[in-house]
This record gives sequence, structure tokens and C-alpha cells, in this order.
Amino acid sequence: MTKPLILGISGASGLIYSVRALKFLLEADYDIDVVASRATYMVWQAEQNVKMPAEPDLQEEFWREQAGVPVKGKLRCHRWADVGATIASGSFRTLGMVIMPCSMSTVAKLANGLSSDLLERAADVQIKEGRPLVVVPRETPFSLIHLRNLTTLAEAGVRIVPAIPAWYHQPQTIEDLVDFVVARTLDQLNIDCIPITRWQGGT
Repeated sequence: MTKPLILGISGASGLIYSVRALKFLLEADYDIDVVASRATYMVWQAEQNVKMPAEPDLQEEFWREQAGVPVKGKLRCHRWADVGATIASGSFRTLGMVIMPCSMSTVAKLANGLSSDLLERAADVQIKEGRPLVVVPRETPFSLIHLRNLTTLAEAGVRIVPAIPAWYHQPQTIEDLVDFVVARTLDQLNIDCIPITRWQGGT
């Protein structure tokens, strides 16, 4: 049985990162568990003027539509408050978890061992089980409090991949910039499913 990857989506700006991640992961036939925080619903409304459904089955349709991948891969969606879900238990084996984008509120709670919803509980499980956890913070500027919380997570083994694109691959679209960040994020899990131009060395 293939172990799933958990994709956590918190209420930070930049939901395009999670959409592009889903697109490439599903196209590569990965098994994905998605959990979006309560604040994500409000961010979708603000950024895209789109209402994200709460029902898991409808959410699956929603995310597949957003990603443009109607059938490939496996996708399960969970309610933000369902702390009895499979991904809330350490006995449920996974490839790890990515939180993209990751709000500073989520960072703070994880750094202090707080689990007020399923996203935070699932992330806490990855840390305690010694499994890969990658967070993609989307905030600027970082306050000293933010930096200290991120340092605490890094000291616990969490990989921190800020949403900072590169330009050496000569991006032509917003998607090119986003895909670079998504690819570098998935690199932390040894997942290579995004066709980006990687650095080939200077001339």
C-alpha cells in the first residue's frame, strides 16, 4: 500500500501554491490527504471570490477542479475540525506533510505544541513521529517572534522553505515563479514531479 502525503493548507495568502502542488502531485499519481484550516475558507473568498465547500466529498471536487486534474491520483479531504481523522494518529503511516502556504499563526502553534484543529494535530504527529514536515511560510516582513518560532521548528527537524522564487530559470509567468517554490518544497521529501529548469552552473 502506498503511503500518502499530507497537504496542509492554512489561512495565509498564496493559495496558488497549494493548487499547483496538487496539480503536479495528482498528475504523478500520488496519494494525497488534504486538510485546510478554518481560515482558508475566508482567504479563498477574499483572494478568488470563490466559496470553498465544507463537505469532504465536495471539497475533493473543488480541489480537483482548481488543480485541473479530474481523475488522476488519489485525493481525500478532511474537515478542519475532524481530530478523529486518520491523519490525526501516529499509527497512520505517511510520507510526511507539507503545509503550503503556512501562516504565522500556524507556525506559532506548532512551535509551542498546540493543536487546535486537524491541520495542527497532523503536523504535530509528523514531528513527534520523526517524519518529514515542510512548512512554506508566506509572510513579510518576519518579526522577531516569527523568526524565533521558525527557529524552534527548525531545531525540531522541520524544513522551512519560504515562498521565495528564483529568476535564473527565466520565468515567463506567475506559474513559473510558483512552480519553482513548489518544486523546491517537494525536493525536501525527495519528490521530483515538476518540470522546472534547475541550476546548471555558471558559464
